[in-house]
Amino acid sequence: MEIIIQPDPAATSEMAARIVARLVRDHRRAVLGLATGKTPLRLYAELARMHRDENLDFSRVTTFNLDEYVGLPPEHPSSCHSFMTEHLFRHINIELARVHVPDGMADDIPACCSRYERYIRESGGIDLQILGIGRQGHIGFNEPSSSLASRTRLKTLTETTRSDNAEEFGGVEHVPRHVITMGIGTIMGSGMCLLLAFGKEKATAVAQTVEGPVSAMVPASALQMHEHTTVLVDEEAASELRLADYYRHVFEQKPEWQRP
Repeated sequence: MEIIIQPDPAATSEMAARIVARLVRDHRRAVLGLATGKTPLRLYAELARMHRDENLDFSRVTTFNLDEYVGLPPEHPSSCHSFMTEHLFRHINIELARVHVPDGMADDIPACCSRYERYIRESGGIDLQILGIGRQGHIGFNEPSSSLASRTRLKTLTETTRSDNAEEFGGVEHVPRHVITMGIGTIMGSGMCLLLAFGKEKATAVAQTVEGPVSAMVPASALQMHEHTTVLVDEEAASELRLADYYRHVFEQKPEWQRP
């Protein structure tokens, strides 16, 4: 696990965008795992800028989103599908046939989840998975106590998560109680995981993820066992890391060819 501390969310997001762009340029048929929420907004804006100003080509890229709310059609303004369309897809040259988001309106949710796993396998697997982290240490919507071997499935949201997402729904009473989410095992099958976190409210979750024990009570801590995870955080999100100075030192000593 590599931990990179940057001054602020803007610098962190720009570095994350460079990592994603390098993959897209080197592997034109790259498969990206995408996240929604406030955390990746600057990252997606920078990727859109790179497409516009630097001809970053997404025409052969395939994407899989981490999750979707159950009961929301794709056109619902608070759906994950709408989020991705608004903040990324309509700004780049991606083919919509290569875009995959779980079907929140599926009649048979277990079958829908099985198909999603099959589509990921048939694509060759996710090359790079973008992740945010919840205050309770969840990634995707894998709430505390989620199996570390779990695959794409139905999950019930905690009230903390529903409260954290209330603003985008106009009140917690409008937030769905269920979601379809990739499991921890699905995420761990990605070639690389890129976790972003900003702000003091994420500092405890980041510290538990990076320096705490691997535990289902902090689902993101499973990333300690991943072969290639990069954790990109701003100074505030890094404020509870005991080895923050060491992480800074390691990054400063990296040879130029290893730097994002």
